[in-house]
Amino acid sequence: MSSGLLEDASFNQSPAFGDLDLFSADRPLADAARRAGLDLANLAACGKDYGAAETLDLGRVANENPPRLHIMDGKGNRLDLVEFHPAYHAMMAKSIGHGIHASAHDGSDPSGPMSTRAVRLYLATQAESGHMCPVTMTHACIGALRSEPALLAKWLPHIQTRTYDPRPLPWWEKKGVTLGMGMTERQGGTDVRANITSAAAAGDHVEITGHKWFMSAPMCDAFLVLAQATEEAAEGSQGGGLTCYLMPRYRPDGSKNQIRFQRLKDKLGNKSNASSEVEFHGAYAERVGAEGAGVRTIIEMVNLTRLDCAIASAGQMRIALSQALNHIRNRSVFQRRLVDQPAMRATVADLALEIEAQVALVFRLCRAAERAAQDPAEAAYVRLLTPAVKFLVCKSTPQVVYEALECLGGNGYTEDLPMARYFRESPLNAIWEGSGNVMALDVLRAAGRHPDQAMATVEGLARTAAVAFDTRPLAQSLATVLRSGNAERRARFVCEGLARIAALAALAEAKSDFATLYGDARLRGAGFTQFGTADLGNAETALIDRALAA
Repeated sequence: MSSGLLEDASFNQSPAFGDLDLFSADRPLADAARRAGLDLANLAACGKDYGAAETLDLGRVANENPPRLHIMDGKGNRLDLVEFHPAYHAMMAKSIGHGIHASAHDGSDPSGPMSTRAVRLYLATQAESGHMCPVTMTHACIGALRSEPALLAKWLPHIQTRTYDPRPLPWWEKKGVTLGMGMTERQGGTDVRANITSAAAAGDHVEITGHKWFMSAPMCDAFLVLAQATEEAAEGSQGGGLTCYLMPRYRPDGSKNQIRFQRLKDKLGNKSNASSEVEFHGAYAERVGAEGAGVRTIIEMVNLTRLDCAIASAGQMRIALSQALNHIRNRSVFQRRLVDQPAMRATVADLALEIEAQVALVFRLCRAAERAAQDPAEAAYVRLLTPAVKFLVCKSTPQVVYEALECLGGNGYTEDLPMARYFRESPLNAIWEGSGNVMALDVLRAAGRHPDQAMATVEGLARTAAVAFDTRPLAQSLATVLRSGNAERRARFVCEGLARIAALAALAEAKSDFATLYGDARLRGAGFTQFGTADLGNAETALIDRALAA
């Protein structure tokens, strides 16, 4: 019997979340991995690592102790050094140890390299999202560096190690390196062609002068940057223009490069990760790709980071729902567990249905990315669907995370639990590498450049989805808008409609028991916008149990 004292009032509290296998308890994820023929035992070990209470706590500590910029030492010497808490370094060491920065490129996962890495990324971001920025950028930069094989060959052995080496040393002296990027400037933002940073010839390299308004992970060992090449920028110049360059933190003689940090961004979330404003004062750099072809050079990198945004956002939704399920299965209200309350069941089951579809969609896109080089139809799928999938998954995340937060009531809004951190993190991926309107316009651009392939992709998705739900009316509406003069105004309608059809098709292709339910809940009629308003009938229990297996 309780004595009624404060210390005894813990009998109706949910247990701490942790020490579980985040992979095996996530049946939509495990099913996607099984369909792709991945190494399930290896991924389960990864799920246990990131689901360990100790790992989850590293995420908390890293965010409670954000990085600090030291511009100068006490005697006025330039440092340009960002100091991180040991918890951040521990998370970096863990994720690089799992190969998330390079395993898709190094042949270590012969069966589904993109998909295997995507599972690890999805798991890692649940423990801590901020440190994934340099990990993702290192992975993506390899895509851009392929356009300069000699430069890639020089850096690749240092990139592909599984050793995290945070020491501020020249890259060739380190056991492992990471890569970052700096594209946007104050006056241009998304419009990188408005960049004013310039590159001047200096023998076998260029020296760059200018600024970047966002340069993420400033302690990386090198950065891909965009700058305007002057007509004399390099031997054999083709007339200048926006060009991609690799800028190391140290010059070849071992001296510090002229990269001067101005401040770190004070962000809504993503607190563990440093994002900087920076100036270049004749900084050493080497060209990547053809001169004047900067946008074309970085597009492979952009596509890889956009895919990562979708993967990570799906992981963020999953960890938020998992926390909510852990709570409602153990908390009683009005003499019944919360999970047995009809209104609560309707809400969390609807959240689980959304994640079920989006996990299937994200891993269908990963599989297409693996096959694109050999299959033109898959290449067309990647080209059209990458921005659409990023749009849907990333823009769904804040609402899903908020609804999961609300399941914990007032406790969910406190900083004592991780839900507030998840919520602050949730809008980021929708903004990074192109916000919602940019993604919608990129869908229109892809459809406009390859109209026959785009229409064939949409028609193929509708056929695949037809076994579960008839999407032809929506597909015809999308086609009509694309041919009209209103396509740009209706860009978001086209983008979300395309992604919804693709999500349904991914469920149907996976032979999901919930494909028809998803069509009924998301595509029949206008529908309501709040989770919990859909009638999911007797599928509620199955959806809830799949989201976080007991």
